[in-house]
Amino acid sequence: MVTLQSAENALKTVYLGVVSNQLNVNANPLLGKIKQTTKDVWGKEVRKLAPYGINGGIGAGAETDALPKAAGNNYVQFVSELKNLYGKIELSDKAIRASENNAGAFVNLLNDEMEGLIKASSFNFGRMLFGDGSGLLATITAVDSSTKVITCDSVRNLIEGMVIDIYNGATKVDGGLRITYVDRVNKKVHIAFPASYSKTIAQNYTLYVQNSKGFEISGLGKIFSNSGTLYGVSRTDYPWLTPYTKTEAGEISDSLIQSAIDFLDEVSGSNINYIACSSQVRRAYQEYLGAYRRNVDVMELAGGYKALTYNGIPVVADRFVEDDAMYLLNTDEFTLHQLCDWKWLEGEDGRVLKQNAGYPTYTATLVKYAELVCDKPNGQAKITGISSTVTNPFKSVTVVNQAKTDTPTQG
Repeated sequence: MVTLQSAENALKTVYLGVVSNQLNVNANPLLGKIKQTTKDVWGKEVRKLAPYGINGGIGAGAETDALPKAAGNNYVQFVSELKNLYGKIELSDKAIRASENNAGAFVNLLNDEMEGLIKASSFNFGRMLFGDGSGLLATITAVDSSTKVITCDSVRNLIEGMVIDIYNGATKVDGGLRITYVDRVNKKVHIAFPASYSKTIAQNYTLYVQNSKGFEISGLGKIFSNSGTLYGVSRTDYPWLTPYTKTEAGEISDSLIQSAIDFLDEVSGSNINYIACSSQVRRAYQEYLGAYRRNVDVMELAGGYKALTYNGIPVVADRFVEDDAMYLLNTDEFTLHQLCDWKWLEGEDGRVLKQNAGYPTYTATLVKYAELVCDKPNGQAKITGISSTVTNPFKSVTVVNQAKTDTPTQG
């Protein structure tokens, strides 16, 4: 017979390991390349020494001259608070009782809930990897006063079912609103506003995941912000905290990519092993390769993801990358510091399934306390302003072959 206790046991012993593996490896191809550790976690913070430059105790001199002075390694201390990441499922008492004499039905019930949790957590964790820690999803550019449909500057971070808060600057206008449909062509978002909704939603208001504003991990958006502080350290005092960036890049090419890789190799000794771009930029790169009649090499990454390659480096299209952008990363310099791996939130009695007070429902919450840290920000690069189309270099070329004139087309 299926009981609450058997449900508890299933969540703890069967599903936790599967869910943890899915979220640590399969949530996002970039996450699969980043090491995870409990080192350098002190209380609620990550505190680690990041080396930069080289040891200065090197020199040459005459046979009887004084030896070089010792000048040890340079370090700066990174300090960042662990972020609280949650995922929640809910089971009704009626559903549990209806399946208490049918183990198969109960397993299907739990499977459906866990698959939904994995999908939602994977989406949000992947989004946070490319975010700036603020949790900003999009900015409203227009509002239809009659239908209350909003238009946003971007919808890449939005998905049906997401529960959001709306802000006017630092002021929360409303919260707990659910997205019902995202028109990705026209960047329009339909929200389940109550029938008698009277609050004002206007241009330049911003969207955040429910209760998440300012509490997300420090993703690539934070690392590449190029201003303020990073992990509590001033970029002005330590300019090496600023990554390489190139804007208005124009058409994609091997030379464009290689110039960034060479710069990082020469300046910071960084070896790029992962390239992330938008699907639009990937298509442009495929078109570029086809225009020059070059083979498109594909490799498989951890988690079953497939990617194009550039000189053996995976080129991965990620939905959370800006349309005109490409990131060139040395993932060996990234670490996800965590207090522990994914765990169920337990009460004093050790239970993970808890009744919602006043309701015939039970909830279980998955939790992880973690922060993403990049030890060498100047070993990373970002290229923006990449054109979405590539001019065919052969379109105006006439090839003469044994008295036959032919004009080749793009391959």
